[in-house]
Amino acid sequence: MERKEKLYEGKAKIIYATDDPDKNILYFKDDATAFNGAKKGSIVDKGIINNKVSAKLFQMLAENGVESHFIEQLSDREMLAYKVDIMLVEVVARNYIAGSLAKRMGKDEGGKLEWPIVEYYYKDDDLNDPMINRDHVLVFGIASAEQIDSAHKTALKVNQILSEYLFARDILLVDFKLEFGNYKGKMLLADEICPDTCRLWDRHTLEKLDKDRFRRELGNVEDAYQEICRRVCGEL
Repeated sequence: MERKEKLYEGKAKIIYATDDPDKNILYFKDDATAFNGAKKGSIVDKGIINNKVSAKLFQMLAENGVESHFIEQLSDREMLAYKVDIMLVEVVARNYIAGSLAKRMGKDEGGKLEWPIVEYYYKDDDLNDPMINRDHVLVFGIASAEQIDSAHKTALKVNQILSEYLFARDILLVDFKLEFGNYKGKMLLADEICPDTCRLWDRHTLEKLDKDRFRRELGNVEDAYQEICRRVCGEL
């Protein structure tokens, strides 16, 4: 597959056109950002790890009936994916109290939720990705009822599958963000699933093995990403 012109560059990836109008190449960068770009840096080999972990998890989800934009991993940093029209809603599923949920509710981090909480955030950097609900989505025409309901249902299914898969590898899936895109009338799971987009804790020690190590300047960021890659993929 020939890589052609750059279509878009985001915080973590560059999207390129290909000789097939229905397919794009995603290039994973080492750049790291937090707090909607207020904090910037880089994590050595982050792009390689996130590409590999995302490919592995997309493949595993496909085997369990969850369709995504993923087609194949082309190289250490490149993934071939279907060209989707991204829904401007980030879907967050939470299993434990952590991050902004702990702050909003005035709770300590670490408590397990009685059942998963699903939240929606409007994808707009200028507005700092505000939290919204289903009514906002529909009233402001951000997505259709069918699209948001499909995303909600899929997020819960992904949560169950990922939680079990990661638990077997001594990882707690604390919470995670998903994005969805429309491809020829079908909503597909899109973007990436990796330590950038998930909170992942060691299930025995509760050590953070994700981007929070960068956000909170906890150190050993590269080691944490590499550890997740080892556990999820079996190797670096």
